[in-house]
Amino acid sequence: MSSIILSWSLLIAQILLGMAMIIASFRMIRGPRAQDRIVSLDALYVNAMLLLLVFGIESGTTLYFEAALIISLLGFIATVALAKFLMRGEIIE
Repeated sequence: MSSIILSWSLLIAQILLGMAMIIASFRMIRGPRAQDRIVSLDALYVNAMLLLLVFGIESGTTLYFEAALIISLLGFIATVALAKFLMRGEIIE
């Protein structure tokens, strides 16, 4: 019984995270300002990281967890760099 609930909840999570990624991609393309695009890029990498974690739970492989960690670190660095670029106009001082 619990394996059935787990498989259905993982399927629902994959579908909802995929929809969230589509919405964030749409906002990144159609964002009226650069700040909106950066926030949607941030949401996109968080959703991708969570989708990889769901795949890792489903398969039981640690490779997905390591990939999610790398995506989260690179996404955070990219968000900070883009925010600094928008504030000051340059990344490296």
